[in-house]
Amino acid sequence: MNDRMDQERGESREVTYRSGVAARLAGLPVETLRVWERRYALSETQRSAHGQRLYTAEQVRRLGLLKQLVDLGHPIGVLTGLPVERLEEMIAPNAARAADVSGPMRVLVVGDSLVRRIAASGRDGRALQVQRHCARLDQVASLADGTALDVLLIEASELDEAAVAQVVAARDMTRPATTVVLYRFCGSATIRALRAQGCLVARVPAEIGELVLLCRSALAGQGLPAPEPAAEPVAPRRFDEQALAAITAAGNRLSCECPRHLSDILMMVGSFERYSAQCASRNQEDARLHRELELASGRARMVLEAAMERLALAEGLPLPGKPA
Repeated sequence: MNDRMDQERGESREVTYRSGVAARLAGLPVETLRVWERRYALSETQRSAHGQRLYTAEQVRRLGLLKQLVDLGHPIGVLTGLPVERLEEMIAPNAARAADVSGPMRVLVVGDSLVRRIAASGRDGRALQVQRHCARLDQVASLADGTALDVLLIEASELDEAAVAQVVAARDMTRPATTVVLYRFCGSATIRALRAQGCLVARVPAEIGELVLLCRSALAGQGLPAPEPAAEPVAPRRFDEQALAAITAAGNRLSCECPRHLSDILMMVGSFERYSAQCASRNQEDARLHRELELASGRARMVLEAAMERLALAEGLPLPGKPA
């Protein structure tokens, strides 16, 4: 009887993984997983007796799907609210079309560490036939000998805006069928510029098998996200701190305290808008989030400034650029 109860308890006990193991299984840096959890509350995880997150196998599978889609250019902030079934649907066309591009791929590799990883990967890396390789983008010209290439594969730890012209020049010299750019840290503006040039841009994958899939996806014409819609322009500030202080002082004669409170809110929103624009970004998701915060606070400021103008006109308070 006791043995049966123990067996039933064992069968009902689900296998769980701590954050580090879950991240490794999903192909994510554990720091990225922690950022995602903190900002987007990805998973309703259990907690150990010591307060550590515990992930089920299904939750780990979902993390893996999210990682693949982020690598293909989808914003994590949009993906987090989608069910697993929808994530699978989004990946399926990429995987199916990538599978159609079968056979070995002739690649020119920029990045010594990537060449070594491919060489040491054994069977996983056989699909990537390295024709030429160099350490830096400025060395590609010496390798451009007219050899037919399927993929120009570029790895760089950090990418800035200056790299866009170098990548385009390297592509024009080597004329591959497609170009894949891998990074560890990169600003969102640089990523958008590279994608606008037709490059598949993704974070450096943890496994060579993932790299092979990325290259096949690029050859199949997948993984290039639609251009982001143009953001609504945000007008410059209409009320600086001096103007808001003048409104607050003039409003002290009123029984209504709305001018003072609205001035305080405008100061806080304006300050946060400037802070978001200057806040350091550790990766692509960080940069995109800070840009969204800057735009959101800027739009909120515009609405509040319009309200302040109406209030000032109604109460006879001083407005910047207008006689009191």
